[in-house]
Amino acid sequence: MTKLRLPSISLSQIDIKNCWFNPGCALSIYKPYASEKILSLLNRYWGPVKLHSICCHHDPQLPKGATIINNCAGCDRRFRSLYEGIQTISLWELLDQLPELSLPHYEGLTLSVHDSCSFRSKPRVHAAVRSLLHKMGIEVVESQFNGTNSICCGDNFYNRIPLEEVHKFQKNRAAQMPCQDVAVYCVSCIKSMTIGGKTARYMVDLLLGEETEPQEIDLVKYHDTLQTYIDSH
Repeated sequence: MTKLRLPSISLSQIDIKNCWFNPGCALSIYKPYASEKILSLLNRYWGPVKLHSICCHHDPQLPKGATIINNCAGCDRRFRSLYEGIQTISLWELLDQLPELSLPHYEGLTLSVHDSCSFRSKPRVHAAVRSLLHKMGIEVVESQFNGTNSICCGDNFYNRIPLEEVHKFQKNRAAQMPCQDVAVYCVSCIKSMTIGGKTARYMVDLLLGEETEPQEIDLVKYHDTLQTYIDSH
């Protein structure tokens, strides 16, 4: 069966005057200051991007033809599929196309990559993530199931199946990673890899030269905090 592969937009298709960066609820909770740091990078190396802080679960209230840059696979999927006239591009695709972008260097770091569910059909995102890792001096050892064949980290099953089964999915997915360190580009995946006994390396943290913090790994408390943020934004 042929897998769905969604095309990505090019930088030439983006109207910089109608371009916005949305950090997503999970990053805004995880490290609120990171949003401004990423926005500063975009403004410095690409153009005058504006901050958009309306959650993807709500009408973005943007004019037709707007582009939303996102670092969250769920935000990307919802904004491009639920709201007419909105196009999206991942932060990783955009950053990978900026030749002057200054990145930290991680000498001797080897890791595997867990690809986010909602980006499974976007191979250009998978390629951009690995390209950025390579530019940062990081060696990637792939798991059997990666890219368009990636398997959910388990978090998407929260509230659909018993919590014990969710943890089982998380541990099974983590066990499929050849390396102890695992690059992820979703905050929920940080939790899953941590619960599975791996050391998560969040792409935003790698980009900013910071340590990844698992923070709250009680999934009930974590998702309650997310929902409160979603309801108020």
